Parts: sequence; C-alpha cells; structure tokens
Amino acid sequence: MRVSQATHLLLGHRAAVAEAAARGHRVTAVVRDPAKHRDLDGDRVTVVRGDATDAESVAALAAGHDAALNAAARLDVPSEEFFTAAARALVTGLTAAGVERLLALGIATTLETAPGPRLMDAPDFPAAWRAFAQGHVAEFALLTAEAGALDWLMVVPPLDLDPEAERTGSYRTAVGTVLDGPGRIAHADLALALLDEIEHPRHSRTQLAVSA
Repeated sequence: MRVSQATHLLLGHRAAVAEAAARGHRVTAVVRDPAKHRDLDGDRVTVVRGDATDAESVAALAAGHDAALNAAARLDVPSEEFFTAAARALVTGLTAAGVERLLALGIATTLETAPGPRLMDAPDFPAAWRAFAQGHVAEFALLTAEAGALDWLMVVPPLDLDPEAERTGSYRTAVGTVLDGPGRIAHADLALALLDEIEHPRHSRTQLAVSA
C-alpha cells in the first residue's frame, strides 16, 4: 500500500503526529485524556479520546483512515495482559474499519543481539524489565498469528529516546537485530522512520529496529 498526501492517519505518538501534519496528512490523535494534549490540535490534527484495548472504540475511530500507529503503553496493568489485549483489539477494530496498515512501537530489549539470544535473555537482565518486555514478545506473537490480511510492522527504537534532541533527518534500520552504534534516536527522527513506513511501506510482519 502506498498512501498519498492528505490521507487520514490514526496516530498515538506526538512526534509522529507533528511529522504527519507537516507532510500534509490529516491526523486523528487518539489519547486517554484529550484535555492533556490540546496543544496537538490544529488544522490537520484532531485529538480524541480512545481505548486501544477496545475493538469497538478502535473500529469507530479508525473508520475512514488509511493507516494507524499504536504507541500506547500502561504501567498499571500487567504488560502481557495489556499488549495482547491492545493487539487483538487493533486487529479486530482496524480490519472492521477497512484500515490496511498498522505500525506498533516495540521495545529494544526484545531484539536479538546474535541469532537467537535477545537483550532480555541476558542472565543479569532485571526481572521486572524482562516482565515488561515479555508483553511486547506476546504482542508480536499475537500479531504474527492473528493479524490475517492486516499489513503490520513493529518498529523498535533504542532504549535511549530523547524527546528534546534535535532532528538530524536520518536514521538506520535493521530487521530483528540490535543496531551497532550509539543506541539512541531523537523522537523527531523516529517519527521520520514511522511516516516513511506509512507512506512507502518497505517492511511487513517483522520487527524493524530503528536507530541514529
């Protein structure tokens, strides 16, 4: 799928919202509390309340959109429970709404450091972090098994995500593995990668690592 300018995107990542609007897209920014995100409102951006774990909510908000990005996370709900519930609701809701493309943000600890071993498999990896990472592992497994015709991609930034860092206008990618180098990326450059994959999809049904 290749989306044209001024298409409608359903996004949940602040920098991606700004990047999409700058590229001429019309964006629906879905958040838990719209009152906290009124600064996002603009000519091309509408902020609405939604629940990524509710298929009916997803379907209603996604109607008329061409692609969606899920960046939702919860720390007050067990990780595996939340991410699998969101993945299942997104697959069901987006399919019902006729949306063809889904990007989901993953976490770098689930990436392989060599064929097989992942960062989260290291013996000294903190148990609490492993439990959170396992939610993304379960999310990826569910998308792999149950997404059907939905064209999805899990985009995985490094752990060092800096919302204040200046945009460089470039990024590197790798499929399923940690990228060598600084292990960081500016939010604005992550947004570049996300919008590039929405406008001109090059990867599908896999983990795409993104870094500076």
